[in-house]
Amino acid sequence: MTKSIFITGAADGIGRETALYFTERGWFAGLFDINEEGLKKTANEIGQDRCCHMKLDVTDPESYQHAIDFFSIHTDGKMNALFNCAGIMRMGPFDEVPLEEHLKTIRINVDGPVIGTRLALPLLEKTPGAAVITMSSASAFYGVPDLSVYSASKFAVRGFTEALNIELEGKGITVSDLMPLYVNTGMISSQQHRAGTLEMFGARLSPLEMAELVWKAAHGSRVHWVPTAKLKTLSLMSSVFPFAKKFTMKTISRK
Repeated sequence: MTKSIFITGAADGIGRETALYFTERGWFAGLFDINEEGLKKTANEIGQDRCCHMKLDVTDPESYQHAIDFFSIHTDGKMNALFNCAGIMRMGPFDEVPLEEHLKTIRINVDGPVIGTRLALPLLEKTPGAAVITMSSASAFYGVPDLSVYSASKFAVRGFTEALNIELEGKGITVSDLMPLYVNTGMISSQQHRAGTLEMFGARLSPLEMAELVWKAAHGSRVHWVPTAKLKTLSLMSSVFPFAKKFTMKTISRK
């Protein structure tokens, strides 16, 4: 039977590229996003016989349940992979970003994966070798100035992932996250304020590279997937020399 993946944030960026990548390899993709026009464009590129699409607000449990039910109709009640990709970012000093935007970041980046994973469990449990994959970030290694609430949301994703990786192992469900540096998407290019970490590292990863990483995560067993050698080195150094984390982040953020 054809394997299937449920993708949030599928209208553009990493979500869209992941949908293209998986369907090119024979999977069926469920495309979900708040951006209906973007969804239609992605669906037309893939072909209507290889995907389904529906508007989804990931912060609304009722909307999410409708999306799960819609997907289930097309996949005989199975879900090989759930990709919690939908997310937002707003760079800027904490006291200069409106409170509502901070709260919106938490709702989408944290509530979204929690709601989606909980509601998708019945389908995932029916599917041998199922996987839950969530977008985390390099900002979950240490809090990033000018990205304080975004960092907090990705720390939450990291903790959520690590806990569920253990909890759901007995059900045969693999749970993992992706922890990249900046990816060259519209979410990054549209930022009016540029954090020091962005100035230093740039947005060198492509959505295609991330789609390839999602593919590996859907077939692998790691908890955290770190896509670049530079970040892996930083991660190793921070674990060996934890006292250096704050100094390193302060230095980078002043660039």
